[in-house]
Amino acid sequence: MRNMQPNTESEGEKELTTRKMENDEKSTTATNLVPDESEVKYSGIKAMPYVIGNETFEKLGTIGASTNLLVYLTTVFNMKSITATTLVNVFNGTINFATLLGAFLCDTYFGRYKTLGFACVSSFLGMLVLTLTAAIAKLHPPHCGKSEPCSGPTSWQMAFLLSGLGLLVVGGGGIRPCNLAFGADQFDPNSESGKRGVSSFFNWYYFTLTFAVMVSLTIIVYVQSNVSWAWGLAIPTFLMFLSCTMFFLGSKIYVKVKPDGSPLTSAVRVVVAAAKKRRLKSPEQPWLSLYNDIPTSSINSEIPYTDQFRVLDKAAIITEEDTINLDGSVAYPWKLCTMQEVEQVKCLVRVIPIWFSSLIFYIAMVQQQTSVVFQALQSNRRLSGTSFDIPAASYTVFTMLTLTLWIPLYDRIILPKLRKVTGIEGGITMLQKMAFGMILTIVTMLVSGLVEVKRRNLALSSPIGMDTRTGTISSMSAFWLIPQLSIIGLAEAFTIISTVEFYYKQFPENMRSIGSSFLFVGLAGSNYLNSFLVSTVHRTTNWLPSDLNKGKLDYFYYLVAGLEFINLVYFVIVARWYKYKGSGGSVASEVGLKNMQSDENHLV
Repeated sequence: MRNMQPNTESEGEKELTTRKMENDEKSTTATNLVPDESEVKYSGIKAMPYVIGNETFEKLGTIGASTNLLVYLTTVFNMKSITATTLVNVFNGTINFATLLGAFLCDTYFGRYKTLGFACVSSFLGMLVLTLTAAIAKLHPPHCGKSEPCSGPTSWQMAFLLSGLGLLVVGGGGIRPCNLAFGADQFDPNSESGKRGVSSFFNWYYFTLTFAVMVSLTIIVYVQSNVSWAWGLAIPTFLMFLSCTMFFLGSKIYVKVKPDGSPLTSAVRVVVAAAKKRRLKSPEQPWLSLYNDIPTSSINSEIPYTDQFRVLDKAAIITEEDTINLDGSVAYPWKLCTMQEVEQVKCLVRVIPIWFSSLIFYIAMVQQQTSVVFQALQSNRRLSGTSFDIPAASYTVFTMLTLTLWIPLYDRIILPKLRKVTGIEGGITMLQKMAFGMILTIVTMLVSGLVEVKRRNLALSSPIGMDTRTGTISSMSAFWLIPQLSIIGLAEAFTIISTVEFYYKQFPENMRSIGSSFLFVGLAGSNYLNSFLVSTVHRTTNWLPSDLNKGKLDYFYYLVAGLEFINLVYFVIVARWYKYKGSGGSVASEVGLKNMQSDENHLV
């Protein structure tokens, strides 16, 4: 049998080499199966106009509709601010958590192509419903007059609005975990051009996001606030229609990966089987003795054995009670799993500590989207030489502008030079990029604190006006906020992009949609964590009053900087412990299982 323990080391190496050749033949036909199981023809760059076009218009549509949603609910639906804020928070959190369900359904039943197609249509219908609530007078409450009391939405008006938001949740839950993996599926992972194409795609994917946010924060928000809400919502709805059109136009050339069953069910089977065999003694050479039949229907490439979490190896130990069919499959998969299934679970478990570090990192990002607006409100926002005051929320555009300028600069100029110096496909490793981005978040918080001290001192010594809602206006120009916004933009460019790429490459192929959802679940968790931190500080200190001039916002920034520093130390520790998928970590990796990308040979 293939799984018998060899008598000598040389025989073991020969057996391992033979098994590697057999599995290579299986994985060649198993990787990226198309519906008719014919030879895969990667469209690569040819599919990018459709994929990137779909991505760009989708983001322009959904972000354009949701960016100003809080203002829409308070001005058109006459909701109280606390009610509108709660609804928006629940809406955003639900979309982020819905990505887990969307990823599960995609990987288990529908595949990425069908999931994306259905989700795009759902988002379009949801945005159409929102547009109708603004365009048709009977679908929203009457406008509040100066002398007449405001009336809130009726139950059926609220139901119609919630149905539109529900459709957007369904659409976002399917699009967010699948669109990135679907785009990367179009490139051949076994060719150098394909690997470079994937890396460039990750960069341009985030470029479209920043571009969409910039357009939404300027043009679309202006139309909504100053022209018409009906037109302001109709424009992103039309853009979403274009997104659907672009997606379906490329249907004939897409690589459509088939779902390979529930990856979460397979992970649970490994845990259950390992628990049942917990009393068994672990083999001395598990990479040779564990059961490792690879089904030809699997889309997963072979993963070399790693010596981490060896307790899970017991799930692949063959006992007298286990039955193996003639075709190599297991009769009772809840009692015996393959070594590959065990290694896939190890990939998932190894990623979780890295994911935890993102929860703290995102707090700095959230602060530059919220606290900086309050800083701008109490700063001099007057455009020099004019009477025009720049809206406080518009200053966050500088974060997106930094991203927009940096990504093509890095991808086209810096990255090729880094490749020559380091010999790594991505210039530096994914974990190194993430660590550098975390360092920049610390710098961001320190700069933010120093700018706040300057703003508050000038507000107390030489104010230029008074705002009844907040307090005295500082004579400091709000353009002093640009450095902190630009630095956090660079931090996002390094950490967020590399995190997306990290999840895609480190999860097994059949878990990539779930991997993509990890980013959004992390964002949701970070938002809740930030809310808890802000409320705790507000209750226990006087740092965060409504009038920043009476508080110590700089102290809060320094607190976040301290948390980010602790998080950086934690990240470096887990990054050094982390083993890239495919890097092995046993004798097996020394006898023919070193098929990995060059950047996967390096750690932070």
